[in-house]
Amino acid sequence: MAGDEETTTTTTTTTATLETTSTWAVACVCFILIVLSLLIEHALHLLAKYFNKKRRRSLIHALNNVKSELMLLGFVSLLLTVCQKYIAKICIPRSVGETFLPCKTLTEGDSEEETKCEEQGKMSLLSSQGVEELQYLIFVLAFFHSLYCVLTFGLGMAKMKKWESWEAETRTLEYQFTNDPRRFRLIHQTTFGRQHLRYWSEHWLLRWPACFIRQFYRSVSKVDYLTLRHGFIMAHFAEGSNYDFQKYIKRALEMDFGVVVGGSFWTWSFSMLFVFFNAHVFYNYLWLPFIPMVMLLLVGTKLQGIITKMCLDSHDKALVVRGTLLVRPSDHFFWFGKPKLLLHLMHFILFQNSFQLAFFTWTWYKFGFRSCFHDSTEDIVIRLVMGVLVQILCGYVTLPLYALVTQMGTSMRTIVFTEGVVEGLKRWRRKAKKNIALRNNQSARLSLDTSIDNSPSFNTLDTSFSLDLDQPSSDAGYLTVEISEEETVATKRPEQPQKLGSFEGFDLCKTS
Repeated sequence: MAGDEETTTTTTTTTATLETTSTWAVACVCFILIVLSLLIEHALHLLAKYFNKKRRRSLIHALNNVKSELMLLGFVSLLLTVCQKYIAKICIPRSVGETFLPCKTLTEGDSEEETKCEEQGKMSLLSSQGVEELQYLIFVLAFFHSLYCVLTFGLGMAKMKKWESWEAETRTLEYQFTNDPRRFRLIHQTTFGRQHLRYWSEHWLLRWPACFIRQFYRSVSKVDYLTLRHGFIMAHFAEGSNYDFQKYIKRALEMDFGVVVGGSFWTWSFSMLFVFFNAHVFYNYLWLPFIPMVMLLLVGTKLQGIITKMCLDSHDKALVVRGTLLVRPSDHFFWFGKPKLLLHLMHFILFQNSFQLAFFTWTWYKFGFRSCFHDSTEDIVIRLVMGVLVQILCGYVTLPLYALVTQMGTSMRTIVFTEGVVEGLKRWRRKAKKNIALRNNQSARLSLDTSIDNSPSFNTLDTSFSLDLDQPSSDAGYLTVEISEEETVATKRPEQPQKLGSFEGFDLCKTS
């Protein structure tokens, strides 16, 4: 009978497509996404206008690098969306696909593409679900890398805030009396000499451990800052100059921030190696999180060693100092004679550490806190502790030390002058070239392009300018600065400059 029979109801659920979705729902979701995107774009535009108003072109460059990085990751995400089914259709032998797994157990997929591969006795190269999860990783990585760089440089700038008081102290009568050039002292009697000329300074086996320890409790001391400032000014400016060294370091660090906040081919290549080594057979949590920490400590030790070697170099050249101990900037103190190498190492450290934290956050969000990616407590503790320690140590200890020491190379950078002065000099140079061309007759103007490279006097007039920053006496000489589009500028002191005019309080001179 019908009342006594048991009825079985089967329901089948299918994924709803746009054909079976209300148009108001589609329109609302699209409208919300468009509004959010426009708000983010407008916020970045306002930030760029603020930097432009403050004439912080290096920060505008950093913001453009962030936009380029986001655009790159967005393009990768778009490619993954378009090629999702095509990637899943690529079948590989099961013996190959079951190697280097992040988890010890293998889960089978149920998509149409994976089913076709299983019918052939193979498996999909990357399942459709895996492609979707990879897109989440891309967005998390973009967010973490930008946030991590901002926090790191924010910590560094906060610590370097006290350098303003040190810079202001150099303009006091007490500082000028203490460092009077007419006072003579033995190098061991100076504070800088007593700090760095120890029994361990002469032997590199003892110097490296001492410099390693010093970076933790005295990364940048007041005497180090004042001594390196004095050496920089004596190498590139007139003695007794009131040049604001602290603002120069700040501008240099902002320019370096524009490099670090972006990505490069080799940083992405190492990131892919990090993904590869996440296979469970490598036990990567025992060694991979320590790589950024070891590199950071190595860079900090090298920077401290450079300061000590500069003191030893001054000691070898003179036992008696006049006024302040004079250190001589030179590229040979740095690895391979390239101060910029330290910037690339800092870039690698920040990128890899942010990538590891982003990867941990992604696995936590997608697979849970106790997934097969982090199946042991030691794994979780090591990754979190190393990530936080590298963040604090890099921002508060190594970054200020890097900002100071890397200015002690042979050449100074173009940002030694403010952007207004550099732009004014370039305008003056273009105007001078135009006036010279107008004075020549038609035949001279036609041969100008072929003779300009072969005429030493004319070439010197086109590319060299002399800036008397502190208007020294005639016997003190002038500082000749070659203004170019490169990052560094070369300096020299001609004996008899020919004055051409002045610009914003600076004397502009032709050199022979």
